[in-house]
Amino acid sequence: MGTATARANANIAFIKYWGNRDDRLRLPANPSISMNLGGLFAETTVRWEEDLTADSFGLNGKEDTGAGLTRVVAHLDVLRRRLDIAQFARVESRNNFPTGAGIASSAAAFAALTVAGAAAAGAQLSERELTTIARLGSGSASRSVPTGFVEWYAADAHEESYAESFGTPNTWDIVDVIAVVSKAHKPVGSSAGHQSANTSDLQTARVAGAEERLRQCKQAILNHDFAAFADVVEHDSNLMHAVMMTSRPPLFYWLPPTLMIMDSVRQWRADGLRVCYTLDAGPNVHCICVREDAAVVSERLRASSEVLDVLIAPPGDGAQVLTVSIP
Repeated sequence: MGTATARANANIAFIKYWGNRDDRLRLPANPSISMNLGGLFAETTVRWEEDLTADSFGLNGKEDTGAGLTRVVAHLDVLRRRLDIAQFARVESRNNFPTGAGIASSAAAFAALTVAGAAAAGAQLSERELTTIARLGSGSASRSVPTGFVEWYAADAHEESYAESFGTPNTWDIVDVIAVVSKAHKPVGSSAGHQSANTSDLQTARVAGAEERLRQCKQAILNHDFAAFADVVEHDSNLMHAVMMTSRPPLFYWLPPTLMIMDSVRQWRADGLRVCYTLDAGPNVHCICVREDAAVVSERLRASSEVLDVLIAPPGDGAQVLTVSIP
């Protein structure tokens, strides 16, 4: 058995994934679409070793023996079953952006872990299958495997809920300008939130309209129609957070600066800037804009005392194997 290192970008969903039709298989309640975030990545090395007696996991240079290790071991078990191997693995991963703060760190991490784990075992798996395996570790990880603009299909069977690109990074020159208002790890993770989604009276309605919103959003991306894009993206984000806030127990990811930035973005757009907002399960605000307006949006965000940092990401590539060594 060998060693491989893979890199996968985070992604931002424009039509959201929230709630499962099957929690164990992470089969989503509705289809979703996203854009990979160029330059915001997880880089993961997997070493399958004969003499290991257990899996181990290090994140950003620190040994993890808690919940992170448990999730990694469960995913390595999936790979062991699929690849018919018995070895344990040493996993080292690092993110170059905040972990657990609503910037899809688990999506990048499990996409990279899946691709590196398969490569280190010498397996040649299709991109489609890699997306289904990544989904088992973190649902949105399926979207970080293909390149550019990605659609993830909802289905009742494991093999049918996969992700694929519908546009390359060059399909539309838009940029995600992320206003980081908190770098803290969120107290309730996305996995727990997905499991409580159906306790909200609003989830059924959100899911019922998802396919039409996805159609509108995909068409707007392919047509470079920013006005239509902004309308559906903000609406879909608001719907997801409405479900979170009305779940039992409720999930409130927004902070006071979150609301301030959302309000500012809508005002900036009314004044002529081509920018809209969307949020994942966290307080940080993804300000999606055309490249020509990205510098102004970034400057205005940096001028706020409530914004800790600003990250800028254009459309990014899919997961890639960086190095592989099989004796």
